[in-house]
Amino acid sequence: MELVEERPYRFRIAPHGPMRVPGVVFASRQLLKDAAKSLEQVADVATLPGIVDASYAMPDIHWGYGFPIGGVAATDIAAGGVVSPGGVGFDISCGVRLLTADADPRDVAHALPAVMDGLDRAIPRGAGPGGVWHPSGPGQLEDILRGGSRYAVAQGYGAERDLLRCEDGGAVADADVDRVSARARERGLGQVGSLGSANHFLEVQRVAEVYDEAVAAAFGIAPGQVCVMIHCGSRGLGHQICTDHVRAMDGAMARYGITVPDRQLACTPVDSPEGRAYLGAMAAAANYGRANRQLLSHAARRVFRRAAGADLSLVYDVSHNLAKIETHETGGEPRQLCVHRKGATRAFPPGHPELPPDIREFGQPVLIPGTMGTASYVLTGVVGGDAFFSTCHGAGRVLSRHQAARVVGGRELRARLEAGGIAVRPRSWRGLAEETPEAYKDVSAVVAASEGAGLCRRVARLVPLGVVKG
Repeated sequence: MELVEERPYRFRIAPHGPMRVPGVVFASRQLLKDAAKSLEQVADVATLPGIVDASYAMPDIHWGYGFPIGGVAATDIAAGGVVSPGGVGFDISCGVRLLTADADPRDVAHALPAVMDGLDRAIPRGAGPGGVWHPSGPGQLEDILRGGSRYAVAQGYGAERDLLRCEDGGAVADADVDRVSARARERGLGQVGSLGSANHFLEVQRVAEVYDEAVAAAFGIAPGQVCVMIHCGSRGLGHQICTDHVRAMDGAMARYGITVPDRQLACTPVDSPEGRAYLGAMAAAANYGRANRQLLSHAARRVFRRAAGADLSLVYDVSHNLAKIETHETGGEPRQLCVHRKGATRAFPPGHPELPPDIREFGQPVLIPGTMGTASYVLTGVVGGDAFFSTCHGAGRVLSRHQAARVVGGRELRARLEAGGIAVRPRSWRGLAEETPEAYKDVSAVVAASEGAGLCRRVARLVPLGVVKG
């Protein structure tokens, strides 16, 4: 392996040559240990069959299952390239959605206590079952798995414009419901339209700073505007799909002559029966995640209309845990690749044909959540963006949830945040403490590093007004 430091704050590990690690300063032994584990995972990914160019790590990299969180890698399908569930993770199609309010920010600020109380009641969250929608049975769940946000909108949970501003028009094609196990369906049936727990949230925000007025205006963002950011994924259904297909691929690799340095990197060729089965099930889970965010948007809209007289318009919805078949130019010619983005966001450049027509000339909106006490960012893709047009997905953890809960108690954290003007509505004190801002990197530094590496460009900075946590 050769670790090449190409630009500030970013590195890639190429699949050939000797290993050399540049000097890095870390804040503690635990951070050093975790960073070493993450780098080892980046190196392991570089050994996957058919890998193209390099195994990349974003500035928010931290240790994950198989791939590091913040890892990007692509394999060449024609050359026997593989797909690995570890390159997507358990929370398939976990992603971020941003909506803007059309009311005067002062009116929303005045109504904020009522808005937060309404969201507290309306947003199902936590580790167990419960959701905005209760499908009538397995048949309706299958419709969600096939149709994603499109099906939710067709059932009255949104507007056609929502689909225009959603990645893939609201639904990933080629979802194969038959590849979703009975156990996965059972777990998903009772969680449709729910936030979940851990780092998932719904946050009311204010646009504190605009860096590019033309791009922000095209996206529908203005200084001082009130926004709603939703971060969630495919819940237990996605977790079960990952578990099922890692097990199936682990048992199949020997037939293809594949060995991996870590069993969490279990993989098979994209065009194999196991590879196609996983991609079909993954697409179904991605559609579940899209529907999840669409349904939560509907619930938030009802609260805002009732409490603040405001409507919410979708800026964009994009996933950061997904494997997608894309065409990229490598070695001077276009090649069909399976691009794994694990804790990394697609960042297509201006003019890309997959972008919505009304914003195509400005590049793809990239949504980067920070922490409850800091800020979030809207970025845009750039021409020449590296890592198959990918960038960071958030701040990146530096403390485990157990470590974070030892730093501060939930009640103490809530008092601190509310003293700073941030209303907090947690599901549990322990869950809130696990997501303390100290558990994460400085999101502004992560964004600056991503921009400095030529992966994206800043459009706006958003600060929290209130947060609903799982």
